[in-house]
Amino acid sequence: MEILAYGVQADERPLLEGAFTGRHALRCLDVTLNRDTAPLAAGYPAVSSSVNAVLDAETIAVLAAGGTKLIAQRSTGFNNIDLDTAAALGLTVARVSSYSPYSVAEHAWALAMAVNRHIVRAARRSRDFDFRLDGLLGRDVHGMTVGVIGTGKIGAAFTRIAHGFGTTLLGWDLVPDPACLDLGMTYTDLPELLGRADLVSLHVPLLPATHHLIDAAALDRMKDDAILVNSSRGGLVDSAALVETLRAGRLSGVGLDVYEEETDVFFTDRSLQGITDDVLARLVTFPQVLVTSHQAYFTRTAVAQIIDATARNIDDFAAGHTNENTLVPARTT
Repeated sequence: MEILAYGVQADERPLLEGAFTGRHALRCLDVTLNRDTAPLAAGYPAVSSSVNAVLDAETIAVLAAGGTKLIAQRSTGFNNIDLDTAAALGLTVARVSSYSPYSVAEHAWALAMAVNRHIVRAARRSRDFDFRLDGLLGRDVHGMTVGVIGTGKIGAAFTRIAHGFGTTLLGWDLVPDPACLDLGMTYTDLPELLGRADLVSLHVPLLPATHHLIDAAALDRMKDDAILVNSSRGGLVDSAALVETLRAGRLSGVGLDVYEEETDVFFTDRSLQGITDDVLARLVTFPQVLVTSHQAYFTRTAVAQIIDATARNIDDFAAGHTNENTLVPARTT
């Protein structure tokens, strides 16, 4: 089967090509799949999309018109895919239902530690041979109260690391995780968690019910010197409200690996032309904010698992099978 893979990163490409050698013919593109790039897939029965693909009704219609029968997304989240349109047009959709939760949990902690200990500022100073400690005062994580919003696989991995630091654990989720309870986590409602936590980390999926879960009211409940980390989905945080919170001098640190309008910005080089998103441009100017480009998943272990699952999804589709990763099965009539 011929496959066109969109949004392939330079470090990802040799792993992807190696996994498909001898199985399927693969062509890799570094551009994101959207309505403008979808015509490139004409004649390809399968496309593989990255997490930042925009698979709305128009994009899917273009793919279907070009003969595409399978969308194999290389990510867990699928809020970017119009599943109803895919089903109506007869396209099968598959995702990667799970991969190393440690990749994201560890990156979330890297963000938290970096903003708490002002690592980026210190590194920039040392390059200029400025070794002063002014403005670099951090806090012990040991003894902090850590609020984990969402205690699925990634949230639970984040919790285990937090327990190792010696923190008080608060959790918010529909169903408490027994392993987190065994670590001493107390589940509570969201307002109490936000009001008590010194560090808040987000690990819930983006759904209509969680869109802007951290809005102006939620930010108002947080401690003035709290740290906020989001390594899940950008839409969980009202970015404009976050800017206003920071302008008011609140929050001692913010670590963001995702942003609600990251499509067509993240995974690209905008160093020459800049960006037109005023909110993102403002966010990165705050000294206590650290933004990374949706890279929390980007470890050798996690990427290898994502690619293996994607290859299996395509193998199963070619054989007429579904598996646990299938979101929209092939039309049977």
